[in-house]
Amino acid sequence: MNRILVIDDDDQLRISFCKLLKEENFGVVGAASGEAGIEIVRNEDLDLVILDMRLPGMNGIETFKQIKQLDSKLPVIIVTAFGTTDIAIEATKMGAYDYVLKPFEVPEMLTLIKQAMEAGYCMRSPVVVDGAPGRFSGDAIIGQSKGMQTVYKAIGRVSQTDATVLIRGESGTGKELVARAVYQHSLRSDKSFLIINCVAIPENLLESELFGYEKGAFTGAAQRHIGKVEQANGGTVFLDEIGDMPLNIQAKILRLLQEKNIERLGGEETIPVDVRIIAATNKNLEQAILEEKFREDLYFRLKVVTIELPQLKDRPEDINGLISYFMMKFSNELRMDNPGVQKEALTILNQYTWPGNIRELSNLIQKMLIFNRGAPISAIDLEPIFNKKEMRDLPAKSGLTAVQEWVRQSLAQKPGYSFDDFIDTLSGIVVAEALKKTNGNRSQAAKLLGVSRPTLHAKIDKYKIKLKTEVSG
Repeated sequence: MNRILVIDDDDQLRISFCKLLKEENFGVVGAASGEAGIEIVRNEDLDLVILDMRLPGMNGIETFKQIKQLDSKLPVIIVTAFGTTDIAIEATKMGAYDYVLKPFEVPEMLTLIKQAMEAGYCMRSPVVVDGAPGRFSGDAIIGQSKGMQTVYKAIGRVSQTDATVLIRGESGTGKELVARAVYQHSLRSDKSFLIINCVAIPENLLESELFGYEKGAFTGAAQRHIGKVEQANGGTVFLDEIGDMPLNIQAKILRLLQEKNIERLGGEETIPVDVRIIAATNKNLEQAILEEKFREDLYFRLKVVTIELPQLKDRPEDINGLISYFMMKFSNELRMDNPGVQKEALTILNQYTWPGNIRELSNLIQKMLIFNRGAPISAIDLEPIFNKKEMRDLPAKSGLTAVQEWVRQSLAQKPGYSFDDFIDTLSGIVVAEALKKTNGNRSQAAKLLGVSRPTLHAKIDKYKIKLKTEVSG
């Protein structure tokens, strides 16, 4: 359970807010002073601190500084009255996740809390690079394939530099994990790591989220707001799905990379910032440049170092390791014993092409563990998941190429061909092959197929199999 510390000297507000957070299934502890809050931070494992700026004794800003000295990656949300907004802004510049004005709207506050906790998790939870499948159940990048070995080498080489990194790969290949690994092994690992998803944030809000705004910059801008880039000063900003970033904001990112400064929305002050940019995209940026949807100058600034993540279908030798890893990871999270995967189910999972990449495999394993209630994952369990269309997309393995091609052609040319029709045809092929193998000897063919002789005769008649008995000697 996530643990939140609320530091506020207003007993009624603190108690009411703690009760509200408990109803939202958070673990909550309260403190009426900065000194009491510091002791809790020192002695307990916390995921977030919500800190009032106006406190008796040790004030909010001093409390914040001491919290950061104890745990530089513990996210802190500042709660402030209008009269102490400037102090809250200064705290944000020093690394506070964000600040909100009293009185605040509960739904907005809950959203901010979840965002701050996610940011804290990304900063504080290590990503094991080339983790041992089946033994490590935290966040890990799994795989022994040649493509993944190249990724590991790139992470190692670029982490100890301040070079801009562009991570490319299809959706679900693990771009965010790679970005976190680069950050956690970098010289800035003791500073902020903030994620901006360029698709998730509406275009009209993305600029202010990145660069902040001045009071009066637009309707509703009642006071200055510090953007994520300025807030992460000294640290790292991960721009996820940068290929979807609007052109006007691309120009400002280019300026940031070239000149190391920004301007808040509605402001004229040039603000120097020192941040490392890691970007990721699943887009074809070269094509986007041709279509004038992405700036060529920004493209070259971003791709100082490029890390290409292979699709899961291109590294099938890693599938078993990933299955083992996700079984362990989600078994631990669900507090159950690892039930394992039966051999037949493992074969099916290895044959599937995984268009959703690692994310699809992860989601499937988690779903199977939830609904199987501790039973091993079997081929029967996978039948409702892998529908007919998906099964037709299985790659050719174990000599099934010709059969699969026949199935594909039949489906294309005979849309009314039923499942029973397919089974009958395949059954006829099996019977004919058994008779061929036994040189037409029905008794031996029946024994080979594990059926009675009368049953074999019935199938020969049903499938109209013509016998050719060969006599040697």
